[in-house]
Order: sequence, then structure tokens, then C-alpha cells
Amino acid sequence: MNILVTGHNGFIGLNLYQTLLDMGHDVEGWEWGKESQPATALPEVKNRDLVIHLGAISSTTYRDVDQIMTQNTDFSIWLYEQCQIHGVNLHYASSASVYGTLEHFNEEGPFQPQSPYAYSKYLFDRHVKKHPAKNIAITGFRYFNVYGHKGEDHKDDMASPYTKFIKQAQKNGAITLFENSDQFKRDFVSVEDVVTVHCHLLKNTISGVYNIGTGRPVSFQDVGNAIAQKYQASINYIPMPDHLHRQYQAFTCAKLGRLNKLIDMKWTDIRDYIGMHIP
Repeated sequence: MNILVTGHNGFIGLNLYQTLLDMGHDVEGWEWGKESQPATALPEVKNRDLVIHLGAISSTTYRDVDQIMTQNTDFSIWLYEQCQIHGVNLHYASSASVYGTLEHFNEEGPFQPQSPYAYSKYLFDRHVKKHPAKNIAITGFRYFNVYGHKGEDHKDDMASPYTKFIKQAQKNGAITLFENSDQFKRDFVSVEDVVTVHCHLLKNTISGVYNIGTGRPVSFQDVGNAIAQKYQASINYIPMPDHLHRQYQAFTCAKLGRLNKLIDMKWTDIRDYIGMHIP
């Protein structure tokens, strides 16, 4: 297949891009230019078999709302329109952040985005729902908490707890958790599992948004314990900063009924993943 991948230098994009190349597909990557300016030329959609749109400003604490809307929403709408004009199916990255602090994870809502990033993702989801394509399949991948051992080096503070905790353990011999971390549970899904889902659905013809998670939340405490044990590190506890309280998702858990109709996945538990990978 001839596939365009936007955001191919990002965390998920890097892993998916390389896998598609290894599978023998003709893959081209596209990124925004430096200093948040568009690349010299917008991506070419014509004559593609599939566009996989992963590129976005993904930081939940980024505050340049205009730039977030330009890159995450306006560009996504433009790309969606181009795919319809040229009859090219589209995969795009949604985010479980659209659910906000609600402990309800049905693809049809309700939604309560708490950050500009989450709102930008919600706006594109809503646009697709209000303006359904008639001639192409559009598949939204609503990622939950993605982690993995490759591709997160550039994310710094926005890296997954998996990556941050390992770096802390390696550098300091100690991991820092928020107080009451046993009460904070997330649906951690490995980037390898995310890539597997994408690859299974390359030729999907059923439009829709699908939660991408394991359906089995794990506490930050359990993740910290597993990494601390593997690296023989201690654990320190700090209060949660005030600025995080309002938007912090204390619990996420993907409802997978819709996705299960398309693919039978055997999801990796993050605690097993920690044990499988060499320090």
C-alpha cells in the first residue's frame, strides 16, 4: 500500500512508520516545520491508498491555543477534506483525554475535555461526526495511555510514566510518585499493541471511532512498584501540584465492545511488559 503518515517522527508515528516499512509498504512521512510553522509544502494526498494522521501538538500543558487549533484541528479538517476529494481512506489519532475527568468511556460520549489539547481533539472528532464522509472510510483511534521502550526520548515531561519512572530509577536510584498513587489508575496500552491494531485495520472499510486500550486499568503505584523492583530503586512521594488537580484523569478504562467486533487482541499488561524488557 502507498501510505502517508503524518507525525512519523513522534512516539507512535515512529513505531508505526518503521513497522509499515518492514511490512513492505510504500510509506512517506510528513512533519510540520520548525518553530511550529507549516512545512514548505502541505502533504500530497492524491494517489495514496491510506493516510494515517498522527501529527499533533500532544502536550496537555501547552498553552498557545491558537497554534494548537491550527495544527490539531484546522489541519486535520483540511486533511480530511483532501482525503474525500481524492478518495483516500483516513486513520486519525483521537485521544482518551476527550473524556476528561468523567469515569465514562463510551465512544459516543459524554465528553469533558480539560485542556486545549483535549479540546482540539474533541473538535475534530465532532467535525467528523457532523460531516460524515460518503466515499471513504475514516477510522478514529482513541488512544488511552500509550507507553513503550522506544520513541519517547523527545517527550521530556510529557513522556509516559513508564519512561519517566525508568529514567528516574536509572539516574537517581529512586522513583517519584504522587501521594495516593494507588488510587490513580490508568489504562496503559503498549505502543506495540497500538501498532498491531493499526496494521490489522489498514484495509478497514467501517468508519467509526474506536477506543484503543486494554480495558484493564493499572495503578501508578503498581507501575512504580514493578519498575522499582526491577531497577532496585526506592520510591519517594510528593503532593500533586495544584495546577494538575482540575484536569487530572484519576481513572481511565477503555470500553472495547466496538473494537472487539473488528479485531481479537491479546493486550499486554504493563507489569508484564516491564518484566520483558532489558534495563
